[in-house]
This record gives sequence, structure tokens and C-alpha cells, in this order.
Amino acid sequence: MVIESTNVGRIGRISGALHRRPGLRLLLLLGLPALWLVGVYGGSLLALLWQSFFSLDEFSGNVNRDLTLETWGDLFTDSNISIAIRTLSMATAVTIGAAVIAFPIAYYTVRYAGPRLRAAFFVLILIPLWSSYLVRVYAWKLILAREGILFWFVDTLGLNFLLDAALSAPGIGGPSLSASALGQFFVFTYIWLPYMILPVYTALERVPRSYLEASADLGARPAQTFRTVIWPLAIPGIAAGSIFTFSLTLGDYIIPTIIGDSSPFIGLAIYSYQGVAGNLPLAAAFSFVPIVIMVIYLILARRAGAFDAL
Repeated sequence: MVIESTNVGRIGRISGALHRRPGLRLLLLLGLPALWLVGVYGGSLLALLWQSFFSLDEFSGNVNRDLTLETWGDLFTDSNISIAIRTLSMATAVTIGAAVIAFPIAYYTVRYAGPRLRAAFFVLILIPLWSSYLVRVYAWKLILAREGILFWFVDTLGLNFLLDAALSAPGIGGPSLSASALGQFFVFTYIWLPYMILPVYTALERVPRSYLEASADLGARPAQTFRTVIWPLAIPGIAAGSIFTFSLTLGDYIIPTIIGDSSPFIGLAIYSYQGVAGNLPLAAAFSFVPIVIMVIYLILARRAGAFDAL
């Protein structure tokens, strides 16, 4: 009994001290997260940036630690620019595709699905996240192969000509879907789709029903209500989802390794430069390309008002 009253008194003194010192309370609350973000994450980025100003000795293969802009100059070669454009194009296509697929699913789940159907939707959306990323990608490689179930299904429907036309298209085609940019698009969209659905669902769920009722009472048709009420309020959710799908596609190197025609993406190029080529300075410089792209993307999205309702 005496020990319990002593502990209560000690906790009370600590609580009183923290109440009298808000600065100390803030330091204890945010000190560790700030140390992680600024010290660990920010420090690693600074180390990466510092490494990018080194260069590779072509004769010995050793890293020359004299500071130079030579490595940044090597970044702007035709092949590296082509890699950046290819990655940026795929990230844009995947983001648009994920938004087009995610919005109807989220809208139906919010507005029309009952509690049981809504729970089923969430389970179906989240189940892929419970399995290994590599397992899902390799499963899609089998699905998209010439001997896979997708080709068999299209052949059964007699729609081979559509698939052959898509595979013969320059830039997106290939010998099979598993060895084409079109197949990469399918797999990227499937893998990152939950990260688009959930933010869009959250944004749509926050649209008050009173807004829709007021719009109907004022004589607006459903299409006009959607265009002037629902869509503007859903944009922050789409913007949040696009940040995930866009950035994850920019940095991924596993899907381009397993699916497609082995054309390098930014993540795969960084992996090759630091692994096979041993060019750590160039890999460090290349690592800032997706960061710069994301900063530009966030600035443009902010200027467009996409974050105003977040």
C-alpha cells in the first residue's frame, strides 16, 4: 500500500514537471521521431548527395574522392535520359490507370455497398497485400506468358487478333505480355492499386450526404452534382493516392527485372550502377532523379489545389 502511494506520488511529480515545462514535453514527444527523420533519413540523403560529387576512376575502377561535377555530367547522357523518360511515362500511365480503376470501386463501396459487401470489398482489396510482393509478381509472369491463363482465355473467346494487335504496337508490345511494356503496366497497376483505392475511398467517405441532398434540392442533375460537388472533394484523395502509385513506380526495380523486355528503369539502373558497374557516385546521383521528379510533382499538385482539403 505504501509502495503504491509512493509510485502515484512520483508519477504526479513527473506529470507536474512536464506540465510546467511545455518545451521539455514537446522534446520528449517529438525528439525521437525528429532524430529519425533529420538524423537518419536526412543524414543518409546528405551522405548520398556527398557521394554523388565523387567520380569513378575508369582505369582502376576505384572511387576518386575529389569533389567534382563530372558524375552529374555523366547523368545527362542519352541513355540515362531515355531511362528517366521511360520510367516517368510508366509512372504516369500507372497512376492514371490506377485512378480510373480505383474511383468506381471506391465510389460504389461508399455510396451503394452495404456493410457486408463493404467488408468483402476491403478484404478483396487488402488480400494481395498479405502475400509476398515477389510471389505476386512471379504469379503475374505466369499469367501473362504465352502459355498462361490470359492467352488461353483470350484464345477461347476468339479475340486473339486484339491481343496480337496490342503486342505488335511499337513501344508497348513484345513477343508476349510478360515480355512487354503493356504487361509491365498491368502488373504495376495491380500491385499499387490498393494504395490508390484507400485514399480515394477516404475522400469520398468524407463527402457529407447533406451536400448531395442540397445539390438535388437546388435542381442539379446527378451528373452535375458529380462534376461540381463529388469530384472536387475527391481530388485530394486521388492526389494522395497518386503520390503513392507515382513514387512507388518511379523507384521500383523488381517488376522491370521480372516483367518486360529488360529495358532499364531508374531503380534498375541505380541497382546496376552500384552493383554490376561498381559506379557508386553515378548511382548516388541517379538516386536524386526520382526525388527531383517527386518534388516537382508535389509542387504542381499543390499549385493545382490538390492538397487544400487534406
